Amino acid sequence: MPEIRVESVSHSFGDGSTRRQVLRDVSVRLAEPRIGIIGANGSGKSTFVRLLNGLVQPDSGTVTIDGRDTVRDGPEVRRRVGFCFTDPDAQIVMPTVAEDIAFGLRRRGLSRAERDERTRRALTAYGLEGHADHPAHLLSGGQKQLLALASVLVTEPDLLVLDEPTTLLDLRNAAMVRRLVDDLPQQVVLVTHHLDLLDGFDRVLVFDDGRIANDGKPTEAVAAYRELAMR
Repeated sequence: MPEIRVESVSHSFGDGSTRRQVLRDVSVRLAEPRIGIIGANGSGKSTFVRLLNGLVQPDSGTVTIDGRDTVRDGPEVRRRVGFCFTDPDAQIVMPTVAEDIAFGLRRRGLSRAERDERTRRALTAYGLEGHADHPAHLLSGGQKQLLALASVLVTEPDLLVLDEPTTLLDLRNAAMVRRLVDDLPQQVVLVTHHLDLLDGFDRVLVFDDGRIANDGKPTEAVAAYRELAMR
């Protein structure tokens, strides 16, 4: 599994009087297969995971994935770290389902035949084989999330970051996404408010006011989060 190192990272958004610090001197090393990230809205958890593939760059400190700096080695990090957003519409970029899955393979140096084969396998693996030519933005919510996952995973990243992937889904589709994530060979970092998704995870970080307030097994971390929420 990749080793994630976050060393003395701080980050703020905004300018001047509106500037707000969202991460405060965060340091952590992560190498477990399944890592959960929880915390209240505004606690810094989404900013933290966006650091992992360079979507956000630290104001101070460093973030590395297996020794590759997310700022200095950005393109290489992004090849290794896949990212799925809460709203799949934010990352669907091509007109049809098959085109969207194939899009991420264009810069991988693959032949047309290999791109087509990988796309076909991804369509089958995620139950989208009957929708290859369907307009991507007209899929159901659950199908869009499957497409977002397929479009990232077809590139075979080493680490998959999921930022609240079930927030917009009903229970049935949320359970489907959970089953898919459970079966992935990749290292997974999952941000979620659905605490039951963390059952069986190796490690869970609790964010509060831009810092890691707890770091432990799911039962311990969830209990700490509930205690923070009651303050």
